[in-house]
Amino acid sequence: MLPLLASAGHNVTAIDLAASGIDPQQIDAVRTFSQYSQPLRDYLASLPPAEKVVLVAHSFGGLAAAQAMEIFPGRISVAVFIAAFMPGPSYSASTLFQEYLNQEGPQLDNRFTYENGPSNPPTTLTFGPNYLLRNLYNLSPIQDWALATTLVRPTRFFDVKEIVLTQSNYGSVKRVFIATDVDFDVPRQFQERIISQTPPDELHQILGSDHVPMASRPLQLQNCLLAIGGRY
Repeated sequence: MLPLLASAGHNVTAIDLAASGIDPQQIDAVRTFSQYSQPLRDYLASLPPAEKVVLVAHSFGGLAAAQAMEIFPGRISVAVFIAAFMPGPSYSASTLFQEYLNQEGPQLDNRFTYENGPSNPPTTLTFGPNYLLRNLYNLSPIQDWALATTLVRPTRFFDVKEIVLTQSNYGSVKRVFIATDVDFDVPRQFQERIISQTPPDELHQILGSDHVPMASRPLQLQNCLLAIGGRY
């Protein structure tokens, strides 16, 4: 999405959270959610005092966006959640995350580690190629799925109780939710659950999209983001 938005004249910065993307940290060294989301907070803290951003989050990244909205409400003109975890002051991040885990289907070839022993819940997850193809990239070009299989990194099951949201801070930032309709990772039914628990200011949907509309419906998502950015 970065080239499409940049070609439309926008300044776009893609933030890799800790131990994600090209961030050099390894997941073994990232033990808390605040460590994981630190790169986003560092970026927002570095902005000039009068500058605001359109903050766009996808999937689990919605929790990092929510935490940033609580800490830096004055730096964000609007937060956009793309099939993302969108908690609220009365719908905690820990409740949302547990509900997501409770509704998960077959894990296929996903790989887990159990740092606290096999009788305790898993501590990290790495998506397998078959899971990615069936549940995340099911409508995306095959080359995008193939690239994802080479870049996937393990992620930790963080304790997200540290994310505490207030109406005065988090609630002061405008929120937009973009729903995906053929999504098998964060299914539409679960997205509707999120929307009902913490209604956004605007709701949009990308028809014919899997969990990764950046790959499956990039032009539709670009148009949606440009329209949102124009309003805020």
